[in-house]
Amino acid sequence: MSPNRNRQSLNRSMLQTQNKSNPRFRLAPQARRTLILAFWAVLVCCVVIGSLSPAASPLMVDIGRLRINDKVLHFCAYLALSLLPVIGFQDRRHGLKAGLSMFLLGVLMEAGQHFSPGRAVELGDVIANGAGVTCGALLGQPIRTLIAIL
Repeated sequence: MSPNRNRQSLNRSMLQTQNKSNPRFRLAPQARRTLILAFWAVLVCCVVIGSLSPAASPLMVDIGRLRINDKVLHFCAYLALSLLPVIGFQDRRHGLKAGLSMFLLGVLMEAGQHFSPGRAVELGDVIANGAGVTCGALLGQPIRTLIAIL
């Protein structure tokens, strides 16, 4: 058998394996992507609501009771907001663009806090958001590859 024919056979078998349902996750790749992107949309809504809620609202009071540093919350939220589209979009470039655009969302949410009672605009929050977006986009690349292999 020629080397070219072996390569074609290998590529065909890899594509067939990649398109089959994964026994570990029990979801087809398209269903997995849809689930990841649906979770991302819910998370975007939660971040928008949390970012624009007044400081005296029950939601913000409860978040304050968690005793977790505000910058850590910002970092983790925007890491997830950036990571999910990077691993969820079928086209890698579109996922990366969507993930990095979460920095713009963070800037807009921080600006919106100027109009929310009891909330203040903080440069530290924008920096934490940017660090989270950067880490999420960077972590998403190898995780995306790992998910494709599994």
